[in-house]
Amino acid sequence: MVPEQSGDVDAGHTRVLLVDDQALLRSAFRVLVDSEPDMAVVGEASDGAQALELLRVHGADVVLMDIRMPGMDGLAATRAIASDPNLRDVKVIILTTFEEDDYVVQALRAGASGFLGKGVEPAELLSAVRRARAGEALLSPTATRGLITRFLAQSHPGDDPPLSSSVLEVLTAREREVLIQVAGGLANDEIAERLSVSPLTVKTHINRLLSKLGARHRAQLVMTAYETGLVRPRH
Repeated sequence: MVPEQSGDVDAGHTRVLLVDDQALLRSAFRVLVDSEPDMAVVGEASDGAQALELLRVHGADVVLMDIRMPGMDGLAATRAIASDPNLRDVKVIILTTFEEDDYVVQALRAGASGFLGKGVEPAELLSAVRRARAGEALLSPTATRGLITRFLAQSHPGDDPPLSSSVLEVLTAREREVLIQVAGGLANDEIAERLSVSPLTVKTHINRLLSKLGARHRAQLVMTAYETGLVRPRH
């Protein structure tokens, strides 16, 4: 398939790139996204290599990325996006059947903003795109804790070694508290209420956490909290 891109998109719209080897699924997502007044599909690709080609030429704000595709799969593409300084602002949402949990964890480590099941409700998908664009929480507390708990408690060939707790020494006590809440899947407003601070203060702490821990997205903060032992897996 030749990568497909759309025409000009109005300023202020969230530009979405669809990456999946199933044309029917891409068509369904395109209809859904293009029906919204504040977002538009700017391109479609059937594998990761085509997605990177489109991103580097035309750009996008959010990528809806399948994991299993012929050629360059979604995991490799996510890593390539995360490692490209010119694509640092691109948010990747992994689309999965939840039967590929270990791939999802690797994708989160690689820099994906979060993940959604392919059977997601339309309203939830649209909300996820908006939240990813805004850098907000995208991870479902139940699904994320269950997934990360299972796989960070195990070792997998090819995985990066677990992080030492010493990486947290640069954090203040309040930043550690915020990191624990982020790992619980809470949104900024929920963290603010729990810690009796303003949402703006929470956002400031999260920005500092991202900078200090070298994390690309909020999802990587969750991984760091578990890998360093700040948050313990629940069995």
